[in-house]
Amino acid sequence: MSGVLGMEDESQLVRRSQQGDLDAFNLLVERYQGQVYNLALRLLGDQALAADASQEAFISAYRGIKAFRGGNLRSWFLRIAANASKDMLRSAKARPAASLDALELVPSATPRSREESPEDSAVRQELGREIGQGMKTLPHDQRLALVLVDIQGFSYEEAAQTIGKPVGTVKSRLSRAREQMREYLRSRPELLPARFRLDE
Repeated sequence: MSGVLGMEDESQLVRRSQQGDLDAFNLLVERYQGQVYNLALRLLGDQALAADASQEAFISAYRGIKAFRGGNLRSWFLRIAANASKDMLRSAKARPAASLDALELVPSATPRSREESPEDSAVRQELGREIGQGMKTLPHDQRLALVLVDIQGFSYEEAAQTIGKPVGTVKSRLSRAREQMREYLRSRPELLPARFRLDE
């Protein structure tokens, strides 16, 4: 069976999954597991914990697939993954610890060139680490909005579907997250590479 599913195929797989067909559900998992894992990784900052959160998310999704009434399946899966990640943080099973450099969360801000010098690589990694520290300070809801829109490139509408909140709420959370990140970086100019210092 092809690894690429059309919308009709996806609808059929959802229906089969709702009837208890685990093989059909596993095909849906194969399609979305990368996106679910990446979101959990960016929220939790730890590969093992992200894998655990992804597993929990798909278990929850399988249990709840009968309640799915159509719409954007990707957003539905990602919302469950975001909730699973939040539950992990709330229960103190995880603390965001990895740097954004390791997660490649800042490629658009500091693109990696094929001819990147060792110095530029070190600067990019240093910036990534500092941004990662700043991300840890954000409330989960703000971090989720920032990851979806600024890092994963979701539109406000897609992010709103995933979060399950109005577009205005996404914009508000994103605005607060960006401002908090700016304040965080302004307060630590000595930790940033010179060319990224905001007061220069």
